[in-house]
Amino acid sequence: MNLHHLVASDAPFALIARDPDSVELLTGDIVDVELLADIPLKDTSGAAREVLALVPYRQVRERGFVCHDDGAPLRCLVVSEHVRIPRDEALAQLPTERIPLVDAGFDIADEEYAQIVRRVIADEIGQGEGANFVIRRDFTAEVDADPRLAALAWFRALLTHERGAYWTFAVVTPGHVAVGASPEAHVSARDGVVTMNPISGTFRHPAGGATAATLTEFLESTKETEELFMVVDEELKMMSAVCSDGGRITGPHLKEMSRLTHTEYMLRGRSRLDPRDILRETMFAPTVTGSPMQNACTVIARHEASPRGYYSGVAALFTPRVTLAADEPTHDLDAPILIRTAYLVDGRLRVPVGATLVRHSDPYGEVGETHGKAAGVLGAIGAVPRDMVSEARTAAIDEDAPAPPTAPLADDPDIARLLASRNARLAAFWLNPQDVDGSGPFAGRTALVVDAEDRFTTMLAHQLRHLGLQVEIAPWAQVTAEQLDAADLVVCGPGPGDPRDTTSPRIRRMQEVVAHRRDAEAPLLAVCLSHQILADRLGIELAPLDAPHQGLQKTVDVFGTPASIGFYNTFTARVAPGTTRVGDAEVSADAAGDVYALRGHRFASVQGHLESILSRDGMDTLERLVAHALA
Repeated sequence: MNLHHLVASDAPFALIARDPDSVELLTGDIVDVELLADIPLKDTSGAAREVLALVPYRQVRERGFVCHDDGAPLRCLVVSEHVRIPRDEALAQLPTERIPLVDAGFDIADEEYAQIVRRVIADEIGQGEGANFVIRRDFTAEVDADPRLAALAWFRALLTHERGAYWTFAVVTPGHVAVGASPEAHVSARDGVVTMNPISGTFRHPAGGATAATLTEFLESTKETEELFMVVDEELKMMSAVCSDGGRITGPHLKEMSRLTHTEYMLRGRSRLDPRDILRETMFAPTVTGSPMQNACTVIARHEASPRGYYSGVAALFTPRVTLAADEPTHDLDAPILIRTAYLVDGRLRVPVGATLVRHSDPYGEVGETHGKAAGVLGAIGAVPRDMVSEARTAAIDEDAPAPPTAPLADDPDIARLLASRNARLAAFWLNPQDVDGSGPFAGRTALVVDAEDRFTTMLAHQLRHLGLQVEIAPWAQVTAEQLDAADLVVCGPGPGDPRDTTSPRIRRMQEVVAHRRDAEAPLLAVCLSHQILADRLGIELAPLDAPHQGLQKTVDVFGTPASIGFYNTFTARVAPGTTRVGDAEVSADAAGDVYALRGHRFASVQGHLESILSRDGMDTLERLVAHALA
């Protein structure tokens, strides 16, 4: 197979490198569609066909989320030919030209981006809008070169100089070029097994490359560790929505690339959903949006002035399955996140990058992270100077030659121990197999979980099923009085925002739901935001915390039993120190009066997230509180 013709041709194509030995060439016809359900996985005769889809960020509208809508098409390459080429052969045929950039630089100045970081921490995280948010900036430049030549030259450069990528790719379609080396698989589905790969925490290699000593400081960082735990929690919400067995965690691992090293986990579960439905329910990765997901989209729209295009979307390859049972999906799915990608449209290069902002982010540290991520792509394609010492280590090599292999840092015994030690903080429930067999202490009972715009409710529902309950989830805006009355137990879920804000329709409705169950003296469990709403109804003061507890793990007393629990709250219910009862409610609070749990006649509540991976005692505490509410 000769690749030279791709420059002269005007036909669309994609080049993908997913293994160390080959490059895949996909050719076919372009079809733009409006919805994920419209991706044409079958031809007019009903025969399955292969499709590569570029899914833009604007598809979050399918889930009812807000965005700056730039009209970027959901672009499908309907594959007519798919061939594998030995990697060495592909490298020999691809062009080696350096593509010069003109007027290169970030669209947002460093100081302006640092100020955005400060605003997000103060106005969003500090006001309870969520745990973490990803705000992007773009590195841009003018390119005076044939776009197809540029695409092929950049693809070759990434193959040569970047390592550790999940996909290295070039997708060339009419008027649009995308070339990247994505480190992260968003979601895959193969033979009914769904896998997600949350990656977070970014270590920028010092000059000369990373060493065990320099990496150790990064791995010991509380900020970087909690950042990873938060995105694992967010992706477990998605896994619990699409997988019957919730999702099991394995890891952590290192993702080592040329200029950056990340930490990652793998999540796996089983699903019989159509892969397009799996993709819809997992739009998009919290590592490039934030959490909770719905509010993250709102925050992005507030702080990013321009549309995202394909940044933070996915490239989704749907491949027909060879053997099928009657009730199984027809296609497997492989979908990396569209990050570390260069886009070329009408002679304008754009490399979008973002930083994950959390409660203890350093604004200038986040500025540096965006520089490091952009340099990962730009250095590989030769647009900025490469770290030749890192690439060559001790060997002198030509700068166009591949870097010699080096021993993975994850093989270092001290690094391996540091990584493994992270799991000591996590809930064993999510590290073990997740099958639900219908048994449990509350078998035969029903539960209705009211979702207040935080899909922690999917994880809660999965845990409740493990306790034997038959569970239904209802959105706050759609739940009816009949549903509330029919359930043996109503679980009012968590959500973003200020629990005192009665101008919010969501807060008002959650107040009504809590009041409905309390007035009926019907079993109720309230979590986080709903715990605060219940406390307010009991006459307990609500107040903002001095510092948000977003992604914080604490051991607290829950009615006489110490419990290690994960917290994601900015507000708290607060009583006078030493208070143990308010009216008919028993209060569990710390020495300062911050209330962690309440219980009374046929109700219980908890401030923490018992479903979080940070809640080592989550299942035991949940069972105790449910038993009390149902008693």
